[in-house]
Amino acid sequence: MCRLFGMSAAPRRVRATFWLLEAPDSLARQSRREPDGTGLGTFTAAGAPEVDKHPVAAYQDRAFVEDARQRASTTFLAHVRYASAGAAVPRDTHPFQQRGRLFAHNGVIGDLAALDAELGEHRDLVVGDTDSERFFALITRRVESRGGDVAAGIADAVRWLADAVPVLALNLVLTTATELWALRYPETHGLHVLARTRGGPHGDRHLDHASPAGRIRTRCGELARHPAVVVASERMDEDPGWRALRPGELLHVDERLRVRSRDVLSGAPRHRLTPEQLDPRAAASQA
Repeated sequence: MCRLFGMSAAPRRVRATFWLLEAPDSLARQSRREPDGTGLGTFTAAGAPEVDKHPVAAYQDRAFVEDARQRASTTFLAHVRYASAGAAVPRDTHPFQQRGRLFAHNGVIGDLAALDAELGEHRDLVVGDTDSERFFALITRRVESRGGDVAAGIADAVRWLADAVPVLALNLVLTTATELWALRYPETHGLHVLARTRGGPHGDRHLDHASPAGRIRTRCGELARHPAVVVASERMDEDPGWRALRPGELLHVDERLRVRSRDVLSGAPRHRLTPEQLDPRAAASQA
């Protein structure tokens, strides 16, 4: 299953060290489970997106994961990919970039021809073959039709998908230079949030998070002095503040680190996919 990780320290830029897979002793074992790509998205001080992504497994590119990736940013977005659609090539590796925003998705969307038709001219934003990049283009289209309201655009897009095409999961994280949005839908896969106080639960600790399987890790010494909000597919430490997003819940972290959420979907997708309906590769990616 793909793994998502998002973090905001708004309005502060912080320097975080990321490993996108556990290294080096369990590297081969872990990366063969998610062999199709690792990516990290951040923003420059001027607000320009920067994406560093490699469409190969860690056991094929040891230097990528053995070297810490030092980036300063207000928001961060990391993804480890097991491809359910598209190829293991740079254009199909998350996160994706459109209109100054970054996006990553965990799930499967069917009937891509219907989704392409709904995109209209925004189909030109899609350079690869994935359902995820098309999902992002639909969000971009709906955001623009809503006058730039990102939350409204996300809600419109996921409602259309849940009603019109087969869906297994639409879990997502979307970031700008100063804001973060996350959605879980339906209950197929988990997505968790931690509003971390300065220094964490002990009041004096830097951030040092790792998913239980070690697929995504991050460390930030500056968060001993500053708060942050973290979103991840899995609880990444024992902090009691972690909570699971509700199915259909859209979370927003604004430029001042204020967290708000609302339910934008209820019930199951009209055309709900089950693992048994997926082709073997897609089923393996979501196991």
